[in-house]
Amino acid sequence: MQIIPIHVEKEITPSDDLSDIVLKSEKLIDGDILVIAQKIVSKQEGRLVDLSTVTPSLLAEGISSQYQKNPKITELILSESKRIIRMSNGILIVETHHGFICANAGIDESNIEEGYATLLPLDSDVSAQKIRKKILEHSGKNVAVIISDTFGRPFRMGQTNHAIGISGLNPILDYEGTNDSFNKILRVTAIAIADELASTSELVMGKSLKCPFAIIRGYSFESGEHGVDELIRPEHEDLFR
Repeated sequence: MQIIPIHVEKEITPSDDLSDIVLKSEKLIDGDILVIAQKIVSKQEGRLVDLSTVTPSLLAEGISSQYQKNPKITELILSESKRIIRMSNGILIVETHHGFICANAGIDESNIEEGYATLLPLDSDVSAQKIRKKILEHSGKNVAVIISDTFGRPFRMGQTNHAIGISGLNPILDYEGTNDSFNKILRVTAIAIADELASTSELVMGKSLKCPFAIIRGYSFESGEHGVDELIRPEHEDLFR
């Protein structure tokens, strides 16, 4: 299996075509998996907010004073969330409108101009589908697309990349009903391969390497029409909600 970086020097704007940038690199072939950093998808889709235009609510002001946060950022977090799950040490763990459980609703001030923040794409599955469709139309190459973002984990230190949008692959490899090496039937083993592939891509993408795309080549996956919601644990099975 190979992980192939695609470096981009220019700043991404809404006038850019992400599929065109990838195809111009001439690195993509049929059957590849293209992993794209959420940040450039948000930039291309105009999900960039000028903080000077944000007016904090009383709730945002109250939370911010307690946790020493920028009230404008807190207001954006609240506006992008269904509900707050936990608040501690200046971090808000929320459930976003997409159904993701993550810190600060995925809102980020890194790698953008001072005084701005990026929001998650409105629907990353749709974003992935559009890019995949354009690549197929313009080049004839049939690839899978994953949009990735960095999330923390409740059980372990450090962050890893997770899939927040997918197109063209089954995000879960389910071993239920198959036999292990001792001929025991597996009952609950299901591997979140979309998350593992997103995390693998981070090894070459980094945070300051100007590498918002990575191609994963040589991994055999099940293609099909699936959504990232298949990776979200239902609330009644979630020990933390």
